[in-house]
Amino acid sequence: MKINRIKFQNFRIYKGENEILLAPHASKNISIIAGKNGFGKTTFLTSLIWVFYGKMMSEVEDKYKKDIKNAGGYEKFVKTLLNREVKTEFEANRNVVPILSVEIELKDILIPSIPCKSVVIQRSYDLKTDKEELKIFIDGLENELTKEVGFEVFINDFILPREIAKFFFFDAEKIVSLAEAKSKSELKNLSKAYSEVLGIKKYEDLKKNLETLLTKLRRSGASPSQQTKLFELTDAETETLGLIEINHDKQLNIDREITNLKINSDNLQEKLIREGNGITVEELQKLKLERDNLKLTSEEIKNKLKKLMDIAPLVIAGKKLTQLHSQLLSEQNASTKLVDKIVLQDEINMFSTLFLKKLGSLNLDKESHSKVEEVLKLTRIEKENQAYNSDSHNIILLDYSTEQFRNFEAVYNNIKSTFSSQFTAVVQEEKNNRILLSKVYQLIKQAEVRKDNPLAKKLREEKKDTEDRISVLTLNKGKLIEELDGLNTRLSSIKKVLSEYEKNFKLVETDKKKFQVTENLLDKINLIIQKIKDDKKYSLQKSIMLGLKKIMHKSDFIYNIRVNVVDDVMDIDLLDKNNEIIDKDSLSKGEQQLYATALLKALVDESGIKFPVFIDSPLQKFDKYHSKNIIKEFYPMISEQVVLFPLLEKELSEFEYDYLKPNVNKVYIIENENNGSRFKSLEVNKLFTHLKEEQNVYAN
Repeated sequence: MKINRIKFQNFRIYKGENEILLAPHASKNISIIAGKNGFGKTTFLTSLIWVFYGKMMSEVEDKYKKDIKNAGGYEKFVKTLLNREVKTEFEANRNVVPILSVEIELKDILIPSIPCKSVVIQRSYDLKTDKEELKIFIDGLENELTKEVGFEVFINDFILPREIAKFFFFDAEKIVSLAEAKSKSELKNLSKAYSEVLGIKKYEDLKKNLETLLTKLRRSGASPSQQTKLFELTDAETETLGLIEINHDKQLNIDREITNLKINSDNLQEKLIREGNGITVEELQKLKLERDNLKLTSEEIKNKLKKLMDIAPLVIAGKKLTQLHSQLLSEQNASTKLVDKIVLQDEINMFSTLFLKKLGSLNLDKESHSKVEEVLKLTRIEKENQAYNSDSHNIILLDYSTEQFRNFEAVYNNIKSTFSSQFTAVVQEEKNNRILLSKVYQLIKQAEVRKDNPLAKKLREEKKDTEDRISVLTLNKGKLIEELDGLNTRLSSIKKVLSEYEKNFKLVETDKKKFQVTENLLDKINLIIQKIKDDKKYSLQKSIMLGLKKIMHKSDFIYNIRVNVVDDVMDIDLLDKNNEIIDKDSLSKGEQQLYATALLKALVDESGIKFPVFIDSPLQKFDKYHSKNIIKEFYPMISEQVVLFPLLEKELSEFEYDYLKPNVNKVYIIENENNGSRFKSLEVNKLFTHLKEEQNVYAN
């Protein structure tokens, strides 16, 4: 399936009629639509979501859900899609036709039982009548199938399911959120996307319906007196869920505001730099990078110092430690001597016994024989006393084993020899690093302000207000998180009480049978879902790993992928060559985007859906090596038709474009005149030539 053309009429910044012809090519699958910020690249994507899904676009992505909510509902939101000038002209002169529409023509589309060459989808809105209309034409004619199943259902079932549309219309910079998923709610969202793409959602929807049916059957057995308590519990559950949703919305709004304020703070800082001493943005970035590196070095030094401080109490002990070593050494020597003397005594005893046996052969008289025996006996006793009493002054106090003594001696020798130099070196290293960090901070601070500059003073005040606002918002978010913990605890308690209370309900015989059948079905559905997830996760692992190998410059950085599926939560582990989990926080933003890009491609591949892929902000945060890999291995392969929306020189350089050029079919520039944007077609080789000509015009 490919898109042949798209036509806009009065859709936001695209005033009047604007048509773009993508004309699919068999071997060149990439189209470029370039434009400056604010010229309509993101609006282009919004128009496609609207033409396909209308009021259901809120189910595609949270962004649209928020936009609709902020507008006060879909009916008000759709009015914001109409070009402002057309709307103003209509309000001033009723003769103006306030029509908003988007039309898209699809080629090479396969519809079961309906052979066709093209499908045209047209969605329009008339401000005068306040009505939205959707039309679908198959080979130029309306078709009974589309009317019978319903236009919205036809698009969802035969064109592109709205649940996975976000994987085909995406912002390359925002997909990093896929890589940053950590919390259980974020992992649940990832698991939901996983289920939608792999076709498990229909089973999970059936599971939810069966669970709802079980709840209804269970509660139907409540007596009139029990119903009152039941209503109280269910109302409390609904209320708590509502409060949790409000809490989530507040946190999201705070996060969004903090992000905007941080961007504003950075912009103000750059202005302060320029007003302060003329330092360039690049120099500022170098200072920031140096500051961050010094901070990391500081943490490493602290860790070294912490290890040395573990044995500091022994160093402080001083003479006591030396006495301890002397005592242990004495005990070890005494133990060694004792063993040696016992062995010697055993030898003497054996010699005496053997000597007495041989004494009879000498034919001595009894008196002489007795004297010899007496001498041998006295010798054994004396030696025995010497063996046990010669070191009687060495008292065993600690009784360390040989291994324990060796460990202590290693620490003792380290303290005597290298500890002092190590400690001195670490302290000096920390001191030097602190001085360097202080200098960098001072350079940044000096670059920010110049006291005699009124503009700098104003900018500094604005920056302080912004940072104060960020602090307040961060504090408010912390309170919301605490509140959310309380709400979740309350919800768990309500559900537990509700579950226990429902056990007291008595079902009628008919409902008992229904309950049993539904429960059995639910068990089977759970087994089916788990089996599908287990089967699919291995192919997903392979797809992600294959994608990473193609686009990641460090080929041995991520050695393997492990997909974990537990209940309704899916998580993905990145493994190194030792099979150890790589912390995703340790990845740079560029590496996170590479991982998320590989994940996204794997999900698209696993879905089996052949639909064009639209990518806003491509190549963000990639270095030249990874950009080359993305251009050669990712964009040409992700789909049979790919449309990129780059910001030239920032998200796509001329050097990178040369790599992409062999796969480029169509090139368009979005031009803006009189607050209206239009598409201008260019030859594939003329994209950056046009950009340079435009820059020369403004330079003159």
